[in-house]
Amino acid sequence: MKLEIISRYPEQTTKPTPLLFVHGSFADARCWDQHFLPYLTQSGYEVHAVSLRGHGQSEGREWLPLWRMTDYVTDLGHTVRALSRPPVLIGHSMGGMVVQKYLETQPKVAGVVLMASVPPQGLIPSNLHMALRHPFLFQQMALFALMGPSVGSLDMMRSLLFSKDMPLEQLRQYFDLVQAESQVVSLDMMWFDPLRLKPEQVRVPILVQGAQDDVFVSPAMVRATAQFYRTQPHIFPRMAHAMMLEMNWRDVADGLRDWLARAIEVQSAAA
Repeated sequence: MKLEIISRYPEQTTKPTPLLFVHGSFADARCWDQHFLPYLTQSGYEVHAVSLRGHGQSEGREWLPLWRMTDYVTDLGHTVRALSRPPVLIGHSMGGMVVQKYLETQPKVAGVVLMASVPPQGLIPSNLHMALRHPFLFQQMALFALMGPSVGSLDMMRSLLFSKDMPLEQLRQYFDLVQAESQVVSLDMMWFDPLRLKPEQVRVPILVQGAQDDVFVSPAMVRATAQFYRTQPHIFPRMAHAMMLEMNWRDVADGLRDWLARAIEVQSAAA
């Protein structure tokens, strides 16, 4: 399976640990290349973002409705093994669950970042939260999941993913990044393929980030994820689900960069 990988390399000093970004549902590697990849490259990091099979320019688009979570985990494994050193894995939303599933059997990574991630308990808490707190938006999301981007709109995308101050022109640009998703993977994240990872299996630094205005992965779920992994959550105000694309995306990137300096670079220097 040929996968699209967007890679950026710093011109000067390179940090010892590469970063590997994993996108969420209905997206591909380009969501990271809008801001995060070039920004972190300027800080000296070798960065990579993978488009999972059926996404972006990766192979497998014709079979997208049939792909399972195990297929996405396989893609992540192939990408990790192609790197020169064990990376820090950064997963957003569904990508966070892909990372967690990968850790069930492949713990040799330098660190883990779960950004607005599907919690260890799976999608059921997120879906219940949306259905109870935002019933109309939940119906729109369900229709979008079944029918694809053709039934989407800028207003719906703003309500699901972004803060109210996101400029309309920027929304139009980001709408071009949206694509269909495997509904079998959504079922896997609800009950077909639950997470079997135990907290004690994760023996590397872990960062859990969330957004205060996220209608999909609520701050309560972010805190539950952090509690599961025995760490403290970092929840950003005035921010919604698409944290890497929000107007204040740099707050998240700086939080990630500061954590990397404290938790990863110090560890690498001591090794």
